[in-house]
Amino acid sequence: MQRYQSYIQGQWVEGKGVETILYNAINGDVIGETSSDGFDYEAILEYGRKTGGPALRKMTFQERGRMLKALALHLLTKKDRYYEVSAWTGATRIDSWIDIEGGIGNLFANASLRRQFPDLPYYVDGTAAPLSREGTFIGHHIMVPKRGVAVHINAFNFPIWGMLEKIAVNLMAGVPAVVKPSEYTCYLTEVMVRDIIASNILPEGSLQLICGLGRGVIDHVISEDVVTFTGSAHTGKVLKGLPRILEESVPFNLEADSLNAMILGEYATPDTEEFGIFVKEVTKEITVKAGQKCTAVRRILVPDHLVGDVQDAISARLAKTTIGDPRQEGVRMGALATRTQVERVRENVELLAKNQEIIFGDPDNFEIVGGDKEKGAFFPPILFYNDDPHTKTDVHHVEAFGPVATILPYKSPNDAIELSRMGKGSLVSSIVTPSDEEARNYVVEAASMHGRILILNKDCAKESTGHGSTMPLLTHGGPGRAGGGEEMGGKRGVMHYLQRTAIQGHPTTISEITQQFQVGAAQPEANPHVFRKHFEELKVGETVFTHKHTVTDADIVNFANVSGDNFYAHMDATSLEGTIFEQRVAHGYFVLSKAAGLFVDPKKGPVLLNYGIDEARFTKPVYPGATIAVRFTVKEKIDQEKRSEDDIAKGIVKFLVDVYDETGETVALATILTMVKKIDQSA
Repeated sequence: MQRYQSYIQGQWVEGKGVETILYNAINGDVIGETSSDGFDYEAILEYGRKTGGPALRKMTFQERGRMLKALALHLLTKKDRYYEVSAWTGATRIDSWIDIEGGIGNLFANASLRRQFPDLPYYVDGTAAPLSREGTFIGHHIMVPKRGVAVHINAFNFPIWGMLEKIAVNLMAGVPAVVKPSEYTCYLTEVMVRDIIASNILPEGSLQLICGLGRGVIDHVISEDVVTFTGSAHTGKVLKGLPRILEESVPFNLEADSLNAMILGEYATPDTEEFGIFVKEVTKEITVKAGQKCTAVRRILVPDHLVGDVQDAISARLAKTTIGDPRQEGVRMGALATRTQVERVRENVELLAKNQEIIFGDPDNFEIVGGDKEKGAFFPPILFYNDDPHTKTDVHHVEAFGPVATILPYKSPNDAIELSRMGKGSLVSSIVTPSDEEARNYVVEAASMHGRILILNKDCAKESTGHGSTMPLLTHGGPGRAGGGEEMGGKRGVMHYLQRTAIQGHPTTISEITQQFQVGAAQPEANPHVFRKHFEELKVGETVFTHKHTVTDADIVNFANVSGDNFYAHMDATSLEGTIFEQRVAHGYFVLSKAAGLFVDPKKGPVLLNYGIDEARFTKPVYPGATIAVRFTVKEKIDQEKRSEDDIAKGIVKFLVDVYDETGETVALATILTMVKKIDQSA
């Protein structure tokens, strides 16, 4: 029999005995077995801290991002095998696509975040805080990788996505991971992890896998570790309350299943496109992954006078849903992950049926195509109707984690908001309406109880990713019942694994630490000119002090002629009464343009191009007769990878343009972005 192994401490190993027998959800055949009994979890966690951690922390954000991109590209070449194994979990091709390519998409998305981080192993957060009158003492914040491990305890429903969406973030932050997937579907996770380890793309120790029950993995966490849990709210709360978590103050991110609601707006009547969009989206949420999504719709809120129309439309679509072996032609909904899950869903359906009516579906009578109805893990779509959701409240507390949802009538927009909030916190809520005003009212009043809100109408439905799809650049999590946690969210997710530390000192010292020029820091004069230096030769802080230029009326007139900007403050001295200007003022963009003329060294050299200006500010009027000059300072350097063998090796250099007048006061500030050659590409 196939023994599914764990990858710990640099090797593939098996636990003692058999903890879990693994079954094919389609036909009940035994796939294999697994165990984690006997594992030394203290040693496993320490291996990640001592082996994976240092290797990842040596890498910059740019290098980690490129690592994730390489891993994503590699896994795409292996995806056919993942689809084959994913079918054993009962997943259709579409279900598997969400899990497999959605998970790999998380790697790509997090890899792209490298452009938002410095070319350092740590992150510089925000801007400097002035702490003294003369500017010799300032404060700042940096965020460094935690020197622990990320322990991820994942649910059974997304064996690949659940792992990749989490490790993409901690690896980008420079923190290693120990992944404990659900023992019931760990066989799919194990297949992918074998490919990851064999690729040698990740440093050794950055990823360890525990297949089995994993009992004891949390018992040895320390304060610099991070624990994440995805699954039931009950289990999550038990783990979050463990003495070790409390004693060590270990960050614990809980993402729990919730009673998500979708609302049909009052203006989405049956004659609108939005009505059809609503029906299609609800049906999809009931049947995709056989309803086994933490984001699936459980409560369908409908204006009371439209209940009949909605009931008929959803029932008609559900009736066309073919259930069975996902590998069979025409099958639209597969099985639940295990027979255990079937029994849990059945129990909760029976609880819900005590005070609300089943209006579509029968747990005991349904047809399947292919598979084994008795040994497989099939369960049909069930649609309830609750005629009094304010009194019959089980629907707001009991979740059947399968293809089960309930229609709830509401009397007014405020009633819909109140009903949505009665779930006591959800991962996601949606409203389908053609009215932007109705959407705004719902979002503003309901948002405090929902981690994400989707607004659907005919203008965005075609490209919408849907109610149940979480996106890597948006946060995933929710308040209350949903666990109070937060995952993904682009940079926000990465920062969960970084320690923010305030730093204080002289601007020159802070510049050295942050590798970003801070106002008030030393500005050694560049020799030769910075435009004569390659990327590697430039040092943060070195400065070109330019020649000076006295602004004239002719400058203002000529710039107006060239630019077409004849704004009165520049061209009509008789119109200045009641303004802040004392006389005709030079165009701000003239000041910047002239600054470029002063700081540019025109001969061909390592600078390839200037491709943008950030943070441009005009801080003081420049009148004819003023004399301006520029302090042109290397502000920050960011390495850039070559896109191909023929590409030029280069990096991004940000220069601070500080334009000042004869009094020494700054009149304009800007940051220009340039591409600069590296030495190995010089002529």
